[in-house]
Amino acid sequence: MQMTRKIAISGLLTALGVVTSTFYIPVGAAKCFPVQSMVNIIAGVMLGPVYAVGIAFVTSTLRILLGTGSLLAYPGSMIGALCCALLYKYSHKLLPACLGEVIGTGILGALAAYPIVTLILAKQAALFTYVIPFIISAVGGAAISVLLITLMRRAKVLDRLKAYTR
Repeated sequence: MQMTRKIAISGLLTALGVVTSTFYIPVGAAKCFPVQSMVNIIAGVMLGPVYAVGIAFVTSTLRILLGTGSLLAYPGSMIGALCCALLYKYSHKLLPACLGEVIGTGILGALAAYPIVTLILAKQAALFTYVIPFIISAVGGAAISVLLITLMRRAKVLDRLKAYTR
């Protein structure tokens, strides 16, 4: 039964990531797309690394199929989800999870995007081209997820959801 519940929550988080994939916040000349990072952190905290990475993969795939995402969604979202979930799993603290998302998406995911851009998409780019935009989105998503998870903890919703999936 717990697997069915985890899959149901995964479906809801995936749908949230896909439906809101066009939402952005203007940050100077850049656009911050924070929802995937928020979903990564919520999934990492509630469901763990396997589900968080799975949600990131399925969300990225659906966004590409729907024309609202690109191949660059894979490295950023999946590496961020993994780093976030692993840091939460071993620390049981929200701040390391958020830091994992920012480093995983903003730095490691951005660097992993470079070969995709140059080899698969056959475009020219510098190695660090995507670091700043990916970090902006990850920090935005981390901020939103801290707010949501804090509210969920105060209302005891997070504890009930975690108990529901055990």
